[in-house]
Amino acid sequence: MGSTNPTQSAVRPVRPGAHAIPEETLLGRYRVLARRGAGGFGTVCTCWDTRLQRRVAIKRMPLLAAEDPSGISASTADEALAEARTACLLAHPNIVTVYDFEVDGTYAYLVMEYVDGLNLAELLARVEGGVLTHEECAHVLRSVAAALTYAHENGVLHLDIKPTNIMIDRQGTVKLADFGMATLASAAGYGGARGGTVGYMPPEQIQGLLVDERTDVFALAVVTWQALAGRSPFASATPKGSLDAIVRGPKPPLSKLDPSLAPEAETALLRAMTPTAAERASSVKGFARDVLPALGDDAEGAESLRELVDQSESDDPSLAAGPPNLPAHVRLPWLAPALERAASAACTFMAVFATLSGIPGTTGAFALVGALVSAAACVAWPPIGSAAAGASLVAALATTHATAASFPLALVTAAGLVAWWVSCGHTDHISTAAMLAPACLSSPAAGVALAGYGMDPLPAAATGGAGALLSLLVGAAAAGGFSAQATVAALLPVLLSPATWVVVAGCAVSALLASAVAMRGSVASGIVGQVAGAVSITLFWLLAGSVESSGYWLGHIWEGCGLAVSLCVFLCVETVLRGPLDEDQEGEDSDELSQ
Repeated sequence: MGSTNPTQSAVRPVRPGAHAIPEETLLGRYRVLARRGAGGFGTVCTCWDTRLQRRVAIKRMPLLAAEDPSGISASTADEALAEARTACLLAHPNIVTVYDFEVDGTYAYLVMEYVDGLNLAELLARVEGGVLTHEECAHVLRSVAAALTYAHENGVLHLDIKPTNIMIDRQGTVKLADFGMATLASAAGYGGARGGTVGYMPPEQIQGLLVDERTDVFALAVVTWQALAGRSPFASATPKGSLDAIVRGPKPPLSKLDPSLAPEAETALLRAMTPTAAERASSVKGFARDVLPALGDDAEGAESLRELVDQSESDDPSLAAGPPNLPAHVRLPWLAPALERAASAACTFMAVFATLSGIPGTTGAFALVGALVSAAACVAWPPIGSAAAGASLVAALATTHATAASFPLALVTAAGLVAWWVSCGHTDHISTAAMLAPACLSSPAAGVALAGYGMDPLPAAATGGAGALLSLLVGAAAAGGFSAQATVAALLPVLLSPATWVVVAGCAVSALLASAVAMRGSVASGIVGQVAGAVSITLFWLLAGSVESSGYWLGHIWEGCGLAVSLCVFLCVETVLRGPLDEDQEGEDSDELSQ
């Protein structure tokens, strides 16, 4: 039992330093935009559904571990599922719709309709005196009464009627939220209450006795009184204090606070708030029938509420409705993965086509079909692209103008590629592009930016170095028509040059540096990592040019550095599109219930 429970409210952006993790994602598709309330039974977040491109509200409830039966702020999975089933029973225009329910072992998630507006508590805080007009109260009362009547007819009590659970959207529509305390009727009648909010609970709920429709009648009457008087008549810091106030009756009289109110309305409200349930109206419909005629035109109230909510949101830009001003990686979550797959598929196509064309007896059509099939397979699962390209390269080296050197060269190449693929290549979607780009672009450093962008530091270093060596091998093989003898003759002098190993080491170190910085997770660190990698490989290339004697590496410095800078710029943009690397933070908010 507590004074606060999680409810929907107007959108409040997550700010740096706030409890919520700004880029947290729930269930792999719901990007958290704001934390909207916390209490004893969970937290409600405003989220962006990246699949259906819409806002939703998600109630996130910590589940009670079997080994911690004393936890009072958690639910069991069965309780959470029961709440979801209860809420799903209630399809009504004045009840917040429930879309889905999921459990991940630690939390249960209730995915609900997002109500674009304010709750009644927020609205009362924004109007003069904290009161509504009689017509506005009439609209709220009629709407909530309709929702509760429907719920009661379906055997469901709400048991937590309060201003923060009453939503008013920008069209003036009133919706009842959070059936978290709801009790389903059984064959023996209604059961005992398991919670509620002090100040709105009647004595039988405070004392844990049997509850029925008259429990919701009492709470609705308290909310109506508060909306008319500007104060809650039974507010207290403790259940006992509230119970004592209920026994004494609301003070001062409503007629003194609002002399214009018809006496019939005050009489009906006092009857509904009596300590004894038997003396109250037996149904919400009966209570509303007694009060509404004395309040005025609810249609006029609906229009007035619409204007109030719209004005409040216009005055506070943080509450603006409209399409959310979300970053690209939230609005277009598919774009970054699509670009990564496209880059891998393009590199696969180029590598496979070039190597298949070098195999004796193959036709251009065969090479084209093989390259297309490999690229298509790479789109489905990117790591298959590097495997296909490696296999075609080994086949070309082993069969083209076969000599005594063909099999050893093919075997060494195959062993190196298999070792890389097993340790690094099959785990990351970007690994294919990072490994093959240096060969496809004829630049050993072309894989540095890609490896630093999407791989962990050690795999990135291995891929940066391996990609540089593959680039040298493919370049020599292509120049020699994939003949092993010509390939070895062209490759050996390059491998014997110290400058070559400076460049290879530079590719590994630069990829490691870029990845280590980027793995901090933020977009800014990803961009800094790319810049650091580009600067690092440039310095290594200059070092290679200074230690060599042939001038080979120095002659290629501008070409290599220019490509490195171009890829750096492209992947900085891609980093922004991808967003932060925090997709697995679900459930890691240590302050989940601290707000």
